[in-house]
Amino acid sequence: MQEAAERADSILDGTFRAIRPGVKWTHGETTVGSCDLSRRRAVMTIVSERQRGGFLGVVERYWRKSGYEITSVNSSQRFPAIYAKSLDGFGIRLSIGGEGQAFFEVATPCVEKSAVADPTAETDGHNYAGGPIPRPDIRDDFWSAPTRPPRI
Repeated sequence: MQEAAERADSILDGTFRAIRPGVKWTHGETTVGSCDLSRRRAVMTIVSERQRGGFLGVVERYWRKSGYEITSVNSSQRFPAIYAKSLDGFGIRLSIGGEGQAFFEVATPCVEKSAVADPTAETDGHNYAGGPIPRPDIRDDFWSAPTRPPRI
């Protein structure tokens, strides 16, 4: 399980490196099942409705370039999502929640049970791991651009 957790972390690390301009994020909960686990991250940068399509597009292009198969797309205007699968059987998800908050999850295939350490990647902002994650609260000139251009 520890090796699978590290692989899940590497999928998330690569995805976040591909997002430009970068976003602030925090670790979410790691859940462990009988033979699998999930790693999660929540984006603390507000992704405006205007920028959601672009955000999802950046991630989808990176996943395709990385050899991940896009298995499903939810094209909901309000709560869109993309689902993918790596060649080695990891399930990958990006979903947009309330107030434009993006959530990432990587679920491992069934592996041999073992102890699992917390993720080692440093969050880019406050680390809410182990507690409730608040709504996104960080504005960015690009990702948080208003729905309508400001009036001049």
